[in-house]
Amino acid sequence: MALRKIVNIDEDKCNGCGVCVPSCAEGAIKIINGKAKLIADNLCDGLGACLGDCPQGAITITERDAAEFDEEAVKNHLTAEGKAPVHHAPVQNEMPISAPAPVHHHGGGGCPGSRAMAINRHNNATASTAVSSDDIEVKIKPQLSQWPVQLMLVPERAPYFEGADLLVTADCVPFAYPNYHLDLLKGKKVVVGCPKLDDIQHYTEKLENIIRFNNINSITVAFMEVPCCGGIVRAAEQALAESGKPIPLHKVRIGINGDASKLS
Repeated sequence: MALRKIVNIDEDKCNGCGVCVPSCAEGAIKIINGKAKLIADNLCDGLGACLGDCPQGAITITERDAAEFDEEAVKNHLTAEGKAPVHHAPVQNEMPISAPAPVHHHGGGGCPGSRAMAINRHNNATASTAVSSDDIEVKIKPQLSQWPVQLMLVPERAPYFEGADLLVTADCVPFAYPNYHLDLLKGKKVVVGCPKLDDIQHYTEKLENIIRFNNINSITVAFMEVPCCGGIVRAAEQALAESGKPIPLHKVRIGINGDASKLS
């Protein structure tokens, strides 16, 4: 037994819809007596790929004493269920030719849409988005270079964090700031979250682990001018302080009208 992060299912909120079951690639969740249940602690990797797929918000990540994640137990369980085993070791596979840029997977269980991957944007001249008005057309190349981006979903030890400049973004920022990709995201790895709607303490702990486990070059926090958005700044500041690492921290405040102010 060890203190670690693991899935928690609130049975009072769960309506037994079963949407979470296929999202767990390890087969750790089943519907039992009309409720979703974690059938064994050692089958849950704690990455939370099932979080975003619960329409009732019944699934969270908690920290408690639990059996260590056991990939061999997962393999045996899935084999017994007649399913293909999950491989958590890092691998590299190219995406289909129709993808806008080469994508390299880095393993990790759960929903395929939540698996960590790096996106190579080098020499990708064809990937652009046209933004036009009556007399001007501007083409902007996408700058996103990894997946996933939600702070609740990104693995703390994702290979793309090593040696990275980290951008911590409040999730309203890309909507309010029109030049987000070029001014803020370019050349950085990003994590996104809402300090008002999500668990800010979990954000703080996860950011601390990302900083602690990886050689981060710098941290930029982009947040909205509204008061509640300051929580994501405090989470980043506390995480950096707790990590004990001397990493530069920059803050950029975005106005609702789309202006940007660099505070440090």
